Parts: sequence; C-alpha cells; structure tokens
Amino acid sequence: MLLTPKRWKYRKPIIKSLTGKSARGTEVSFGDFGLKATTSWYITNKQIEAARKVIVRSIKKVGKVWIRIFPDVPFTRKGLEMPMGSGKGEVDIYTAPVRKGKVLFELNGLSEEDAREVLTKACKKLPVKGRVVAKGEVR
Repeated sequence: MLLTPKRWKYRKPIIKSLTGKSARGTEVSFGDFGLKATTSWYITNKQIEAARKVIVRSIKKVGKVWIRIFPDVPFTRKGLEMPMGSGKGEVDIYTAPVRKGKVLFELNGLSEEDAREVLTKACKKLPVKGRVVAKGEVR
C-alpha cells in the first residue's frame, strides 16, 4: 500500500526549491545503521515503497526498519493534450521533499556488512544519492 496523507491543509501548494541542508533528522536515532541523503530531490511514494520492499526482502524477518520520510507534498500534472491555461492541473502523485543530510531509512538487528549491502540496494531505487551511516557517526 502506497503512503498518502489522509487529509491536507492545501490541496495544490506551490512547490518550493530544495536548497540548503536538512535541519532535522540528520542523525540515526532509532536503529544502528541509516541511509543518509547526499543530494536533494523529491521522492515519490512509489519510490519509497520500492526501497522498502528491497529492504524487507533482504533482512528476512531478522531486523527492524524505520522509514523517516513521509510523502505529504502533492505534485500536480495537467492531463494529456490539455490546452494551456484553465488553471493548475489535478494532483498526480505525493512526494517527500528530501534535503541533503536527511536520514531516509534506519535498520536494526543486522551486521554492519549486511546493513551496508541492504541500504546500498535500497538507495539504487531512489532518485537521490546516499551513503550508509552508523549510529553516533559524525559526517
């Protein structure tokens, strides 16, 4: 099941640019290892689900996974062959704005080499570059 918000304050917000670093969520808090973004971009709910599936299949009921991002920003798109004008398009997909430095996923209960392998596989499903960090690691 894809992640979508139950309700929202504004249906079609203006999309802001993703400049600068993340202010919150930059350290591994829940697990032992995390996937940290090194570039900024919007991650869709389908991409989050694809990365989650890769992680869950790889850990095989041994560890625990935390998803630290939620797609709560709607992206709009106009229909095919729509003429210019006539307002903004309908909501097409929900995205999570990710700035560099944000921890996206966290893992617990795996060895370091297994966790690095799993999180590297998951990173390949996402549009941002990332690196694996351990708890308490400062970089």
